Amino acid sequence: QVQLVESGGGLVQAGGSLRLSCAASGSIFSSYAMGWFRQAPGNEREFVAAISWSGGLIYYADSVKGRFTISRDNTKNTVYLQMNSLKPEDTAVYYCTVRRGNIGGNYYATYEWTYWGQGTQVTVSS
Repeated sequence: QVQLVESGGGLVQAGGSLRLSCAASGSIFSSYAMGWFRQAPGNEREFVAAISWSGGLIYYADSVKGRFTISRDNTKNTVYLQMNSLKPEDTAVYYCTVRRGNIGGNYYATYEWTYWGQGTQVTVSS
């Protein structure tokens, strides 16, 4: 089993920034992709960003491209999501996720990912 613990969420005004972290522990794979999804009330969980083991392959949802940056530190088994120029529509619970090996072809789909964290709330006020 792999455990994922997110941190860094909170309340911020529109235009502000937050940095989310997600630390993985347990039966960590030798190489694994990591990602972030989010879910707003009444909505389905949606893809935000994903990063390969080496960091050489990165994907973003169109809605966050240019504002969010995903990165990782493999020495700490941790992935980060730097969120700038936040908008009220970014308000959601943000979930960290992991899958063994490379990023899947359908990386934007929840079924491509294996383990999930409990989520951290991000609220952006207008």
